[in-house]
Amino acid sequence: MSKVLALDELRQLSEKLKQEGKKLVTTNGCFDILHVGHARILAEARKLGDVLVVGLNSDDSVKRLKGESRPINNQADRAEMLTHLRSVDYVYIFSEDTPVEFLQAARPMIHVKGADYTKEKLAETPVVEAFGGEVRLLSLVPAKSTTSVVEKIKQG
Repeated sequence: MSKVLALDELRQLSEKLKQEGKKLVTTNGCFDILHVGHARILAEARKLGDVLVVGLNSDDSVKRLKGESRPINNQADRAEMLTHLRSVDYVYIFSEDTPVEFLQAARPMIHVKGADYTKEKLAETPVVEAFGGEVRLLSLVPAKSTTSVVEKIKQG
């Protein structure tokens, strides 16, 4: 099995982990330009369970969410970079605007997002809670975001 999963592989992994009594943790995002904020939240997410699967927005999904100038890096490159991080066990690329289908297949015990969100406003929350999972919000690293990196580059 590759570290970049297809939907059926994700479902199989989820079922196998459940049978083994292991805790699956998920998170999702664009991860366009990896930075220390990403690395830290992924490391914290991984500590919450046995396996971390990252739901990665596809190129088309990033364009719809962030605008025509994004992503900076294509989905294959972003996925490969994530797979090289010690904290990331697997990556699943999704093309929808929300990670609902990803979460329905993964069925994580814990789904992690940054504290710039609220549980009530996340499309993920009712999906994860419907099968007994929990959404956890983790603190962000101040002033570390892909948007701030892009702005810094633009300013020279």
